[in-house]
Amino acid sequence: MADERKERFFLDSLRRALGPPPQASRPMEDLFPRKPSAEDQRLLGAVSGRSEREREELLRRLRAAAAPLHLQIEAVVDLAAARATVLRLVAEKSPEWGGEKQLVAWSHKLIESLDLAEPLARQGIPLWMTAPIDPGLAPEAAAEERARQRARIAASFIGITTADFCLAETATVVLRSRPGEPRSVALLPSIHIALVRRGQILADLKELFALLRWDERYRGAGVSNCLSLISGPSKTADIEATMVHGAHGPREMFLLILPD
Repeated sequence: MADERKERFFLDSLRRALGPPPQASRPMEDLFPRKPSAEDQRLLGAVSGRSEREREELLRRLRAAAAPLHLQIEAVVDLAAARATVLRLVAEKSPEWGGEKQLVAWSHKLIESLDLAEPLARQGIPLWMTAPIDPGLAPEAAAEERARQRARIAASFIGITTADFCLAETATVVLRSRPGEPRSVALLPSIHIALVRRGQILADLKELFALLRWDERYRGAGVSNCLSLISGPSKTADIEATMVHGAHGPREMFLLILPD
């Protein structure tokens, strides 16, 4: 009898440690919280109540984290200064492959407000703007348009995107791919220019995921979209532990920070 009690106690202990069997149903609340935790509420409050001095400190931390990553940061005062910076980079930089300069950019209001097309056209430099594929197109026509956009992106030496957020702790730019805003614009061209507002600079990943999960401005898409986290230009040291930039993506990256 004593041995049976010991065996029953041992088996009960195992069952408690293993939890419910795989086929057992669990309340939905256990899987998906309905409201933010105390920590998430603290993070949301820190983001919404951030003072100007705290924003300056975040920018300082961002610059410090970006330096060893070869991520070049320029804080500009307005759209005109951002436009001038982009045009300066176009004039200074040369294509890595081929001799013709081409640019590709997302169809985004912030990028369109830079009015880059006219000054670039005067220099004979094409600017291609990405666009969503028309869902009404026949499959063959849609495939042709997709291939045409892909070819333009691959032929461009500078790709311009916006950024949803930037993380100061790791100098990480956060991009969420949407129709008309393909991730390839940030990956295929040799130079990537990203535009971000100062208010989009967060401290770290904890703040990012608290916003994506609980802030009503971002909850619709949540974290299920394609989320790219980019910390500077492409880099690898696979061969003889020698650092090489541009092996798997852009060899240079510039982050332009605009006022809110």
